[in-house]
Amino acid sequence: MKKKATFLLIAGVLGAWFIYIPLPANFEESWKLTWIMAPIRATTGLALFADYLGIIHFVNSLMFFIGFLEVPPTSDENVIVTETFFNSVPVRVYVPKRKSEILKKGLLYVHGGGWCLLGAAFYNYDYLSRSTAHSLDAVVVSVNYRLVPKYHFPSQFEDVYNALKWFVRQDVLEEYGIDSERIGIAGDSAGGNLAAAVTQQFIDDPDVKIKLKIQALIYPVLQTLDMNLPSYQDNADLPFLTRSLMIRFWSDYFTTDRSLEKAMLFNQHIPMELSHLFQFVNWSSLLPERFVKGHIYRHPIPGSSELVKKYPGLLDVRAAPLLADESKLHGLPLTYIITCQHDILRDDGLLYVARLQNAGVNVTHDHIEDGFHGLLAYMWLEIKDRTENQYLSWLRQNL
Repeated sequence: MKKKATFLLIAGVLGAWFIYIPLPANFEESWKLTWIMAPIRATTGLALFADYLGIIHFVNSLMFFIGFLEVPPTSDENVIVTETFFNSVPVRVYVPKRKSEILKKGLLYVHGGGWCLLGAAFYNYDYLSRSTAHSLDAVVVSVNYRLVPKYHFPSQFEDVYNALKWFVRQDVLEEYGIDSERIGIAGDSAGGNLAAAVTQQFIDDPDVKIKLKIQALIYPVLQTLDMNLPSYQDNADLPFLTRSLMIRFWSDYFTTDRSLEKAMLFNQHIPMELSHLFQFVNWSSLLPERFVKGHIYRHPIPGSSELVKKYPGLLDVRAAPLLADESKLHGLPLTYIITCQHDILRDDGLLYVARLQNAGVNVTHDHIEDGFHGLLAYMWLEIKDRTENQYLSWLRQNL
């Protein structure tokens, strides 16, 4: 009887831990989100535990479960869906069936998932691409770039870049009936990182004759320098993206060597001789006061030079778009950025908004006061529908 009671107590405590999520007071659908998040937290926790024991990399565990949430490329009454390759990169293409006398818009979409998870077939990305194609009368190309842990930076960047260069070829645009002056790129989270990085490099490519009209970045991750921004401190344990998990994603993006992750956890991964780079992410001067909220800026503690020498991607602008100087930013196209108040990546987006505005770029910024990271992936939530409508409305007006 005593053993049974002990077992039930332990099971109850673990069950409560998986179900309970610390949520902000202003979130109106807390119970709905709690129940949606419970299986995700349980699966992620088990995957990380198996990884800790050395049984299997946590990404491989999660991708097994994610496979059950993928959908085939099925056409419907509004959109024709096919899968093909753009410059050897697998993509899923959504072409609206609507007959039109004018050329269609074109949008390359880059999915999130920490550079290691998800893909164009994930049910929510498939839904978003269908909705975008139908709503905007646009051809949407959703990119399946190579993933961590099998592939590391810059493989992901190269895949997205090569797919976009193929997309804007004149023969491809003619094949899909796309207007060469109405092409854009969009992405969320790690996909927002790749979209931002690719857009920066695209403007200086002498081989590219057709330029992007817009970029849309949804709660993007943009910098590797400071893991203690106010949003990292305030939202360290909030769903869906915790500070420790984001740092694991960053570390795995470059290497399987866990020493980089440890240094980033202590915010001691940038050496003293490169401390001048912190000007690009100095939140004490770039963040609006209401987001600082009494935080006192402290310069990160210098780390070992060996890490940066071993993993130069840490300071590569293709991985960290916030490291671009003003001359690079000045030429960027019309930009849309979504940030969420309860997201550790909030300040990445806010810093980019400030730096783009300082560089003279036309920026529209939507800040979701009751938002959290990854909210576009959560069906059945009013906040998800509201944010998606804002995103589609901006695209409709500007692409």
